[in-house]
Amino acid sequence: MYNLVFLQKENDLNKVLRKFKRDPKRCSILFVSLWDKWCEKLLSKLKEKYTGSEGETLYIVDSLNMPHSFVIYNTNKTPHLIQLRRDQTFSEDYLPHVYKMLKLNQVS
Repeated sequence: MYNLVFLQKENDLNKVLRKFKRDPKRCSILFVSLWDKWCEKLLSKLKEKYTGSEGETLYIVDSLNMPHSFVIYNTNKTPHLIQLRRDQTFSEDYLPHVYKMLKLNQVS
């Protein structure tokens, strides 16, 4: 289960990363482009399945509002999922694996 949080400013992402360094709980960051049809489908599936649910926080960063944030994790393809764990960081940009990691059924 995921708690969806849509970030609007780059400063918000910086706050999330600082908070994670102080208190390393599980969280994930999903980088998306609102012009990409695959990202649109992924976001609609996420909203459908996880709206109003509690659990691990999934921060969603879009290229329209926060283009400079994509540099932090060297994101050049979307969707790009970053999972922050206590001692590891997982990075995935292959679409079928992103769906699997988010526990969604892939749409064609």
